Amino acid sequence: MAEGSRIDQRGQKVIGPQINVAGDVNLPPSPQVLVPHLPAPPRDFTGRDEELKDLLADFDRGATITGLRGMGGIGKTALAYAMAEKLAGCYPDGQVLVELRGTSPEPMTAGEAMANVVRIYYPVAKLPDSEAELARIYHSLLHDLRVLLLLDNAASREQVEPLLPPLSCAVIVTSRNRFSLPGLKPTDLDVLPLEDAKKLLLEIADRIGGQADELARLCGCLPIALRNAASVLAERKDLGVAEYLERLQEARNRVELVEASFGLSYDLLSPELRRLWSMLSVFPAGFDRVGAMAVWAMDQDSAAGSLSDLVKWSLVEFDPAIERYRLHDLARDYAASRLQADEKAEAEEQHAEHYINMLSSSKELYKQGGENLLAGLALFDREWSNIQAGQSWAERNLQDKTAAVSLCSSYPDAGIYVLDLRLHPKERICWLQTALAAAKGEKDRRRERNHLGNLGNACKDLGEPRKAIEYYEQALAISKEIGDRRGEGNHLGNLGNAYAVLGEPRKAIEYYEQALAIAREIGDRRNEGINSWNLGLEYEKAGDIEQASDIMQLCIDFEREIGHPNAESDVRYLENLRARLGKK
Repeated sequence: MAEGSRIDQRGQKVIGPQINVAGDVNLPPSPQVLVPHLPAPPRDFTGRDEELKDLLADFDRGATITGLRGMGGIGKTALAYAMAEKLAGCYPDGQVLVELRGTSPEPMTAGEAMANVVRIYYPVAKLPDSEAELARIYHSLLHDLRVLLLLDNAASREQVEPLLPPLSCAVIVTSRNRFSLPGLKPTDLDVLPLEDAKKLLLEIADRIGGQADELARLCGCLPIALRNAASVLAERKDLGVAEYLERLQEARNRVELVEASFGLSYDLLSPELRRLWSMLSVFPAGFDRVGAMAVWAMDQDSAAGSLSDLVKWSLVEFDPAIERYRLHDLARDYAASRLQADEKAEAEEQHAEHYINMLSSSKELYKQGGENLLAGLALFDREWSNIQAGQSWAERNLQDKTAAVSLCSSYPDAGIYVLDLRLHPKERICWLQTALAAAKGEKDRRRERNHLGNLGNACKDLGEPRKAIEYYEQALAISKEIGDRRGEGNHLGNLGNAYAVLGEPRKAIEYYEQALAIAREIGDRRNEGINSWNLGLEYEKAGDIEQASDIMQLCIDFEREIGHPNAESDVRYLENLRARLGKK
């Protein structure tokens, strides 16, 4: 359950060290951050000379919005990296990769993408829920910078258009879909020319020799298929090229040649590696070794060995800079098609259990403040796609699996504070309503109370204080029922906050006084200070300036006692208030 919040003199909620920039394009001071850079193109990047020449020529002529379009596995992202490498000196303020997840069931929204970019430069900013306000911050941030944005795997014009930056910046958009944008210079990528395809094969496995022509044709000159096929021959020295070509011939009846390529690599794996690779399809995005260990229920050494084998087979990609693995979209789809139903259920449950622990870890780091606060947010952002997938699995299986019921009820509490900062109130409400149903099913009154209280907080943040009051009253009733005086105090304080937002100071005073009494009774000095200040603000609104002054002094005494950073600003506020009274 969230701790009681305080309301400052501007009527804004303040919880911990969050920085609220809603409605204000003046971003807070940020810790020093490194200038972001895109990954380098693959070392064996081959071909695309003409495309790259034309793209750079268009750029020189002022085309700063470049679109790379084509089928999956065609090499759009690799070409984008090569182009960005050529343009690096033109954009000293950074090159930013935004993975838009256009081929996933839930593509990234424009708002999420803008938030990701802003957080690269201002990782501690609490961003507004309004996409319009967020857009103002995004464009204001980029206005005086020279940044190259790579919007990778875009879904649609509607997703990309709000992300187009000021003229000082440039954009490369990759997508499987064809769409138009104002100022976009599109390039439709085809498969590699035969000679370039052969060069790529020989760059990876030179023993292919004179049979490169046939192998390239069998791979359809599709870069991902070429790379996978050549990697098989590079790693399996005991596999003859002719033998491999014969196997590939037999698989040509598959629907897509890329599937044939993956099928061949899959068939060469041991039964155990096939099973493990298929289980990795439960990851919707990148993952680390610990994540694989959890899904596989395997010790570190064994997991490391299996991952290394899969990386060698080019069935899993590894980025050494961030020590994370990922499956290409097509590889993930193929792996999922090979996963048995019982193995899928096991892997998804283990995935969900692991990422609720990651969510909890991000919360605990955040609560420690300082550098750990940033580390907690970074962990959350890094694993957000996996956290979402874990919570979604629990929700989908709520009626069928006991483990899903417990996980569904636990996910919101595991990430409280961080979820409040990162998740839109509407999304928090969806999570919490599902968690509430799960808690009721478990007959867990304490957790049911927590979810009700947090539903009230989310509704208040959404600008629905009346709805928030309904939830707070239900939470208050359960706290009384189970004899939790601290919980009673928190919910009474939240009721006071809601009535304060509604502009009903007398009702707010009624609840703040009850909350203050409980805080004193149980020795809760922190909430005693918060409720004193909030109570003083409401007395001020009600016109009782003298009473407001006396009560606010209690809060300031507490703030000075603990060295709270708000102490001096609150003193000045109180001095101004007393000046109106003519009171020293």
